Amino acid sequence: MTDPTDRTAPTGRTDVTDHHGPEGLRVRATVVVVPGRGETRSTYARLGARLAADAYRVRVVDAPDLDPGDPTGSLDRLGARLADAAATADDGAVRPVVWVGADTGAVALAALLAREAFEPQAAPDAVILAGLPGHTATTAGGWDEELDVRTSCPVHRTRLTDDPQVRRGSLGDPVPDALLDAAYGAESGLPTLLLTGDADPLADHDALLRAAKARPRARLSVVRGAHHDVLNDMQHRAVAAEIVTFLEALRNDLVPVVAVETSAW
Repeated sequence: MTDPTDRTAPTGRTDVTDHHGPEGLRVRATVVVVPGRGETRSTYARLGARLAADAYRVRVVDAPDLDPGDPTGSLDRLGARLADAAATADDGAVRPVVWVGADTGAVALAALLAREAFEPQAAPDAVILAGLPGHTATTAGGWDEELDVRTSCPVHRTRLTDDPQVRRGSLGDPVPDALLDAAYGAESGLPTLLLTGDADPLADHDALLRAAKARPRARLSVVRGAHHDVLNDMQHRAVAAEIVTFLEALRNDLVPVVAVETSAW
């Protein structure tokens, strides 16, 4: 049965998936999601629908193909794809435009921003980097072991297992060192939300902390109990809420909309 609240819409294209907000509400921002290794656009259906329900326009593109022999070309191709994804949205790219990347999607976005390998008019207003892998991050074993690295959420595990286009064993693919160096070494002034799970065996938490401190407008949020697929793990509701909080603060010059006056926790 189709979920009547799900306004995922066909676009006439085969390389993007759109999630629209409720009819009659003004679009609050454009969010472009870039998956990571082995993932498909369907991997982010739950996140896309949840953000769209809060009147954000969400467009999910295909995961980048990071060629270790041609990292520059890989970034150029991703930059062109992102520009196209925003420019050809049915209702236009409503500002702010926010890029969201997971795993190698996050690596590629961070490296792309460091190189400024895109047209200025296609530049995002902010970026969310989720599940950045460390330089020495590797995983081996069968599908069950890979699932354990990715997530403890039974719904997400089932979605990954049942999706025939998910490429199993992909977390063992090496990430080009040049892109990792660029991603972690960037000192971009762009508003940046870094998301990581404290149970992510692929994360380098010290490197993430250094990367966050090197950026003048960055926030590092650590999700308790979350694994590598931090956007889709058991804590996905709280993570989506953290993203919405960031998006709303972005619309308010990075001033938090809610300030805690006093609290017992």
